Amino acid sequence: MPIPQKHQYLSNLCDTLALRWPDNRTVNLICHGHSVPSGYACTPFVDSFHAYPHRMQQTLSQRFPYAVINVIITAIGGEDSMQGASRFEEDVLCHKPDLITLDYGLNDRRLTLGQAERAWREMIERALSRGIPMILLTPSWDQSWFTRSGEWRLLEQHAEQIRRLADTYSIALADSFRAYEQEVSRNGNLLNLLSHWNHPSPLGHELIAGELTAWFPAR
Repeated sequence: MPIPQKHQYLSNLCDTLALRWPDNRTVNLICHGHSVPSGYACTPFVDSFHAYPHRMQQTLSQRFPYAVINVIITAIGGEDSMQGASRFEEDVLCHKPDLITLDYGLNDRRLTLGQAERAWREMIERALSRGIPMILLTPSWDQSWFTRSGEWRLLEQHAEQIRRLADTYSIALADSFRAYEQEVSRNGNLLNLLSHWNHPSPLGHELIAGELTAWFPAR
């Protein structure tokens, strides 16, 4: 099944976000993953208010001014998708999410592609079995791009695997990897998108947030 159309996939959720009091309700958006959604900048410094979960909430609050939006970050710095899957039930589904975003590509390089795929599939299938929509994120870039090392090639492979998973399950994709590629192609300076060896700068987070909020058409 192909990746769905941006104007259709979250149509029901956007209808809910557009409701006014007293018909509205709190909408829970979960950001699950590693250090990037956690807000880590130049480790160990944490800059949550410039990270993409907060940027996403700001944009959606402007787009849906009557909505009560609760962005819950269940991400843990240093974690990979196998670890994220092991706590998915108790740390993510317990919040009764209206949407889950999934971002583990950078750290999944320490896993095999098969291990990462199984962990992503487990989380995706648990969410979809409960009727919860998801947005999968390809990894943002790191400085391995400069050397095109084995680490960089692995990052490309994980990005492609995440795209295939979105296609297989017909769920949304926020292609951070491609957004970085396009920005570097235009401006030629990856360092403007990084605050650390592997963490996005505020500009990098803005690109990622743009990939996510593109799935929320205004009402």
